[in-house]
Order: sequence, then structure tokens, then C-alpha cells
Amino acid sequence: MSYQLQEINRRIDQDVKGFLEECDAQYAQKVSQAADAILTNLPHSPIVLLSGPSGSGKTTTALKIEEELEKRGVLSHTISMDNYFKTLDPKTAPRTADGLVDFESPKCMDMDLLNSHFAKLSKGETIVVPKFEFARQMRNDHLGTPLRLKKNEIAIFEGIHALNDECAGRNPAATCLYISARSDVLEGEDLRFKGTWMRLTRRAVRDYNFRGTGVGETMDMWANVRRGEKLYISPFKHRANYIFDSSLPYEVSVMKHYAMPLLEAVPQENVRRRELLDLIHGFEHFLPIDPALVPPASLLREFIGGGIYDYT
Repeated sequence: MSYQLQEINRRIDQDVKGFLEECDAQYAQKVSQAADAILTNLPHSPIVLLSGPSGSGKTTTALKIEEELEKRGVLSHTISMDNYFKTLDPKTAPRTADGLVDFESPKCMDMDLLNSHFAKLSKGETIVVPKFEFARQMRNDHLGTPLRLKKNEIAIFEGIHALNDECAGRNPAATCLYISARSDVLEGEDLRFKGTWMRLTRRAVRDYNFRGTGVGETMDMWANVRRGEKLYISPFKHRANYIFDSSLPYEVSVMKHYAMPLLEAVPQENVRRRELLDLIHGFEHFLPIDPALVPPASLLREFIGGGIYDYT
């Protein structure tokens, strides 16, 4: 799927508020269709596995699915699979070809514990969802949260490795969802903004606003993130019962407000300067949208802040 730049700019010029409302309503329809798939499969499994690459909006989408299911009388619980990271031993940690710890690898996850928890939840037994402390890079089971599913309750596990062989592959009854910003923006046949640029922009803006990470550092990490996606995430999307395209036609025009000053401030000697310049030129084609117009429940609020959802 792709969007046309001329149509985006036309809608912004003529009725920007209506344009945003229409785009968000289309995404809400995707959430509703995912909820349909989950409820259809509920007699077979109360486990939902939601995967997707970095910057795809997994967390907000999981919370929106929660809301939709609760509207239909089904209580659900969203669990971040990040809490199932192992406390890594440098001697046994997975490594990239250049010898660095491969934090993108599914071997960083405690898959045995995850699969044990899936089985217990499916039987109505109580588990304790662990807590991973990123500041200390260790899992603290003492801070865990008890969880037991009652009849017609659902657990949504969201994480980049949810559809991996060691996760979804060992739980074939689970409902599997895949999400990514997949749509390019074209002007006629000419590419103006890549779908992967949308995810990079989301991550760069979020990292800067909420994690104290500069764009240069995010760009340095991005190549390894993309390597991990190609190895560990994309090959398993065929397992999905439902696939989301999380790109929003209006988002580049909103992100222009945040991203352009950050990108332009990156020193010229940065080794990824060429890619940064391509991004800057991409943004220049779009009319801007005031971020204040973005609804508090929009998926984009996960990355720019000011939304209604709690991401802690």
C-alpha cells in the first residue's frame, strides 16, 4: 500500500481536522477487525501474540485492542514481553558478527518462562509477570505482578519476538498479530517518503523526547535494529492471523515539526549524514500540521507525547 503526496497535501490544505479524524477512524477499524479475530479464536486460546519491528506502535495498538475488547465485554491484560528479558551473562550472551552483545536476538528472552506462563494462563492458573529493570539491565522477579485469567479473559503479549519459532511456534493455538508502518508516500510514481523512514522518525523523536537519546545515536543504532528485524522479526510475520499497517497518512506532516530541527542539528561529520539529508529532503515535500491538532488517543501520541495512554 502507498499514499499519494498530492492527496495528503490537498487534504491538509482543505480540511486538516477532518483529515486527521478520517485517518484515525480507519485505524480504529483495523483494531476492530483484530478484535474480531481474537474473539473468534478465544474458544481455542486466551493468548494473543502481537509482534512488529521497532517504531511500529505495538504498545498503543495493544492498548486500543484492550479497549475494543472491553467494549464487547471481554476483559484483557496487556503484557510487555520486554519484562521477560534475561539478566545477561556476558560470557554466554548472543553476539553479533563484530562481537557486540546482540540485544536484538530472541536468545536474550527467557522463552522457557514465557511458554510456561502461556500454558498456565490457558489452564486458569496464576503466574507472576516478571519486571525487567532497564536502568540496571536485570530482571527483578520480586517486583513481579500476579495474573490469572478468568473465563473469557485475554492476555495480550506484545514484543518484537512474539511470532518467533520459540514463542508462537510453540503455541499454535494463540491468536497472532503483526504490525508495522508499511506504506510509502509517492508523488505519482516517484518515492518521496519510505515506510521505514516513518518508523525511524518515530523512534528518533521518541528517543529524544523520552529517553534522552540524540538523533545521531539513534541513527547509529538503527542499522543494527534493521539487521535484527530482517533476521528475527520479518521472517515470522506469515504466522499472523491479522496484519496491521500502522502508518498514518498525516504523520509525516506532524513529525516534520519535531524531526526537522533534530535532523538539521546533527553535525556534518556524522557518518550517516547522507541518510539524514535524504530524510530532510523527504520532509520538505509535505505541508506541516500543528501537533496540537493530533487527538490524544492517536497512535502517534506514543511517540510525540501528550496522549491518554500510560506507557510506563
